[in-house]
Amino acid sequence: MKTQDRQTLGTMMALVGGTCWGFSGCCGQFLFEQKEVQAPWLVTVRLFFAGMILIMIGFRLNGRRNLDIFKRRRDAVHLLLFAVFGITFCQFTYFMAIQASNAGTATVLQYLSPVLILMVVCIRGKRLPRGLELGAIGLSLLGTFVIGTHGDIHSFHITGEALFWGLLAAVSAMIYTMIPGGLILRYDIYQVLGFGMFIGGIVMGISVRPWTYQPVWDAGTAGALGGVIVVGTALAFGLYLQGVSMIGPLKGSVMGSVEPISAVIISVFWLKTSFTPADFAGFALILGAVFVLTFAQRPGPDGVRMDETQDSGG
Repeated sequence: MKTQDRQTLGTMMALVGGTCWGFSGCCGQFLFEQKEVQAPWLVTVRLFFAGMILIMIGFRLNGRRNLDIFKRRRDAVHLLLFAVFGITFCQFTYFMAIQASNAGTATVLQYLSPVLILMVVCIRGKRLPRGLELGAIGLSLLGTFVIGTHGDIHSFHITGEALFWGLLAAVSAMIYTMIPGGLILRYDIYQVLGFGMFIGGIVMGISVRPWTYQPVWDAGTAGALGGVIVVGTALAFGLYLQGVSMIGPLKGSVMGSVEPISAVIISVFWLKTSFTPADFAGFALILGAVFVLTFAQRPGPDGVRMDETQDSGG
């Protein structure tokens, strides 16, 4: 395949993968609003079955080597911690934010996580934010302020519950990004995410007891669950990771930012969610912060990245 064609295909795959994540969040909103589904139940079901799908893909690709992550006790413990405090915490706060607001707002607020990661990096490095990093922090804070107040300090246009879960989703996404560390480098993504989600689903199942919930069961519920579990997991990760392998992680991280944009667009046209111009301005400021940070991560003249922040998707 020609280089230009490979870049085009990789870009399209990354974009579609990010869009699938946005669609998944909208499916969650649909289930909350119209099918009497609760976030704890949905997170439990999604983690358990999505984990099973990814594990099966892992066995298909790697055979018995898919179990290598359990051969070292330290890595197995690391995986368990990632499953509970990374994946499960991230998924739970994200869908709670959707339940308290909508898919678009929750996804955009979760995208504050790169700025939080930057702050952690600065604290670890005992340094202050530099140049573009400082600009990204300012944009993110201003965007959150605009979403919450619409520019009027005397009023609040988002519920305290929605803002709480949205900001907590950003914190959990930061933890989700930073916890796996060497696991992602040593093992296949399907091993880490597959077993991590599956373990998280079991842990959630023990505490949530999903069999006690009674959502409305019909074709719409089944279709939306398929959107959350299959489209938002196996299809999204498969397309996005393949696309990133073709275009590189830096461009891939930019393409992945289509997730909150797609969540907003889909929620408007499908779920008839209403946003004000101030909401869109706040969304643009936060996404602008993400793009500024992405630009700040580009390799310098000596090939060294300007900071140590990591990208996360889904």
